[in-house]
Amino acid sequence: MLTEDSIEIDAPAPLVWQVFSDVEHWPDWTESVTSLVGRDGANLAVGKQFSIKQPGMAKLVWKVTEIDTGSSWTWVQRSPGVNVSARHWVIPQPDGRTLVRQELEQRGMIGALVGRMMLKKTKRFLELEARGLKNHSEQLHRASGQPS
Repeated sequence: MLTEDSIEIDAPAPLVWQVFSDVEHWPDWTESVTSLVGRDGANLAVGKQFSIKQPGMAKLVWKVTEIDTGSSWTWVQRSPGVNVSARHWVIPQPDGRTLVRQELEQRGMIGALVGRMMLKKTKRFLELEARGLKNHSEQLHRASGQPS
């Protein structure tokens, strides 16, 4: 089960990456995450693990499996019968704006079933994250006084 979301942000990609990759501060700008704590440090790096609590869900541990600093990262969450990967892209646009893409894939013996049952909530969380990232990044960009 694959769920995707994307949004254009009126801010440069380095600033958007700085906000998006500072994952422990997600609860400051999105309602979809109530707590997010690095279990072995706050920075994104392959092998690092993060405990994430979202409204109405149990706390889950996600592990970073890929990172292209400044551009993308993937983290995965595994539990019996479920394998979830979440990919995040920060893509500079020619006009100085930034396209952010998110993709959540749920696999495994019961992962696809859980994905279908959770589809509405998953879409809502991705939209909240995208909107929150857009608002926060654009606010920081305006405050910096730098043109796009």
